[in-house]
This record gives sequence, structure tokens and C-alpha cells, in this order.
Amino acid sequence: MKTILVTGSNGLLGQKITDLALLDQEIDLFASSKGPNRYPVASGYQYVDLDICDADQLFSTITKIQPDVIIHTAAMTNVDACEDDREACRKLNVDAVKSLATICSEKNIHLIHLSTDFIFDGANGPYTEEDEPNPLSFYGQSKLDAERIIQTSGCRSAILRTIIVYGIVNDMSRTNIVLWAKGALEKGDPISVVNDQWRMPTLAEDLAACCLLAAKKEATGIFNASGKDLMNMVELVENVADFWHLDKSLIKPISSESLNQKAKRPPKTGFVLDKTIRELGYQPHSFIEGLSILDKQLKSFTH
Repeated sequence: MKTILVTGSNGLLGQKITDLALLDQEIDLFASSKGPNRYPVASGYQYVDLDICDADQLFSTITKIQPDVIIHTAAMTNVDACEDDREACRKLNVDAVKSLATICSEKNIHLIHLSTDFIFDGANGPYTEEDEPNPLSFYGQSKLDAERIIQTSGCRSAILRTIIVYGIVNDMSRTNIVLWAKGALEKGDPISVVNDQWRMPTLAEDLAACCLLAAKKEATGIFNASGKDLMNMVELVENVADFWHLDKSLIKPISSESLNQKAKRPPKTGFVLDKTIRELGYQPHSFIEGLSILDKQLKSFTH
């Protein structure tokens, strides 16, 4: 039996980890987020209202639960908001991680931490785990700083780097590029999509499975954990349109420059997944398989 504490359990990834953990007899799950629990089922695990930016509360909660593993999914991920409010970004993405890593090191807890493709400049993706990071944004820098803090903290850790996570939660409270594109095209709204960025979209269920594989195998080191299909953002949205038989003529390709976003985005990321497949047994779905999983879930929510 492994006792696992998840931070950010109200988020998309956090809820998918909860889904999988509840099916696993060998996991004793503690889910935590700031504020009330948003997961639709209240039994089979324990929920803790936890502000991870409060170092004292974090320490006392972890001391009480005594987890074997902490899966840390909570983060500030809005790239432009991070650029605007650097203090809030640093507090959540760096300082909280420092507290966590220190506690995990002291108490010999296995820490699984989520990171991002935005630690790279996107000049020569897809990237391996060994490639040299060079973030273009404050968000990317904050996630890289967190990685380095964990690596020098002496705690047993697995860092899982991921790219554009998509999926749905029961109350539909979380949006992402797939749901955004589908929703807009269904309404007949024209949408502008950048044609000079390439990504590997990641199904939330796949990433959740990877987190639990890392926990079970007590993996340490850095692992790439994304989807397996590299595509241009326009191609991504066209795939969404094709899958749900929506009007592709509503998709307007534009350059990143024309958006005037606060934070710079890396042009081409993507990951080489060989190590994660080999060492963890990671099996990501294709993007089209991911869309059909989403489609089934959407149908079950609406009936």
C-alpha cells in the first residue's frame, strides 16, 4: 500500500490522478487543493484544504499524513499572467516547491513534480531529457528554477515534463485548447490560431497514468511525458474540426507576432519519449485516440 498525497487535486490533472487512484487497491489517496473539494465523488479517499504557499500548514499537513509519495500538480500556468504578476508566479511555482522539496528530503518522501516544455526556447525541438533548457518567459524560468531546486535538495524525485494538457472534468470548469476550439467552431465563431508554433498535445489521462507509474516504480530523474504526435497549432485545431465534423473555413491562421502576447512562446517544442516509454512503461494515446476518449466522456456527461 502506498500513501499518495496529490497537490492541486481540483485541477484537470489532479482530478484524473484521483480517477485512476480510486481504481487502484494499492493506493491510499489524499487529495489536496486550496478551498473546497470539486471532485464529484467524496468517498474512497480523503480531501484536505491546503494552501501550499503556507510553509507551516504544508509542513503540519505532510507530517500528519506521512505520505510515501507527493505528486505535485499545483502551479500557476497562465503564461501571460505569470509575466504580469511575477511575485505570485514565483510564490507558487518556486517558493512552494522549495518548501515541498525540503520537507520531502527531511522525511524521505518521493516527490513527483510536473514541469513544462516552456523551459526550452523552441529553437530545435523535439527535445530529450538531456537537452539544455533556455526559457523565453518568466513562467518557463519559474518552472526551470523549481526543477533545479528539487535536483539540489537531495530529495528522491521524478520530474515529469509535459506539453499542452487537454481533457475534461465532470463540472466542465476547466477549459483547454481542444474544448475552446470545439466550442467556438460549434457556435460558428471564427477563430485565429497561430501557424508558427508546434506542440505535442497531452491527454490528461495519459499524464495521470505516467504520474502513478513514476510513483509505483519509485522513479527518479527527468522524464518527458507528453502526447506522441507533433503538430502545428493550426493542424491541432483542424484535427478537432475534422473529428467533430465542424467547419474548418472558420480557422484563421495568424503569426505569433500578431497576437502581441506579454510572454514569448517557444516556436517548436515536442519531446522524445523513448526514455519514459522504456523505463516507466508509458503508453500515450495518439491525438485522434485522445479526441475519441474525450468524445465518449462528453456523451456520458450530457446523458
